[in-house]
Amino acid sequence: MISELLTWITGGNNVLMGLIGGTIGAILNLLGATPTLFLKSYPKVLIEAGLGFAAGVMLAASFTSLILPGIEYGGILAVASGIMIGAVVISSIDYLMPHLHFVKGKEGRTPSKLKAIWLFVIAITIHNIPEGLAVGIGFGSGDLITGISIMLAIGLQNIPEGLSVGFSLLATREYSRGRAYTISVASGFVEPPLALLGAYLTSIFTNIIPYAMGFAAGAMIYVVSDEIIPETHRSGEERTSTYSLIIGLIVMLILDIVLS
Repeated sequence: MISELLTWITGGNNVLMGLIGGTIGAILNLLGATPTLFLKSYPKVLIEAGLGFAAGVMLAASFTSLILPGIEYGGILAVASGIMIGAVVISSIDYLMPHLHFVKGKEGRTPSKLKAIWLFVIAITIHNIPEGLAVGIGFGSGDLITGISIMLAIGLQNIPEGLSVGFSLLATREYSRGRAYTISVASGFVEPPLALLGAYLTSIFTNIIPYAMGFAAGAMIYVVSDEIIPETHRSGEERTSTYSLIIGLIVMLILDIVLS
């Protein structure tokens, strides 16, 4: 049903599908951030559970929708190379760009005059780079099922992510509801242009597909380990977030089987 609808809307254009996939993810991020406009706070345990679920979805999607299809396309060496390159690139951006972690505080080479709001924006942007690219690469590979699977995975995890970003900003007491909501929504709309880029490159340069799939997977796995899991373990709700991660992983596995 979804594949037929996308094919009808885009005329089978993989690049346009990538853009639509990235936009759907951004819209779901917007929906997730919406409670920020109406509530001053949110139960911490639900935020930790939501982020744990997001981490599980991303981990499963990295393997079932990127790594394994990538191996089928170009073999284990190409995918493994892409995984390492993706992790190193995101790690380097994470190190070089000044930004704020919700858990670890300031990181990167931070100019003293750079405002905190921009440090948050940069951090969110770094987080969303691999997600947008993954959606575009999935569609650009020409495998519609893979593209839809990644699109749904990123969309699902964007809901608790948008909620978490919005309330994390409110918790600093430096942002109004409207401002926190705007920043959280803007973080999601980083994804459509990146999805467009990923779809375009893999559509034009088909030889890079296994490397690109590995790259997106490596970048997402890095973000899960470096950013999301530490965030979910900071407030004493490790068990809740861990079970939520497992549930997210199972949901993504079931989704992948159903789509296949």
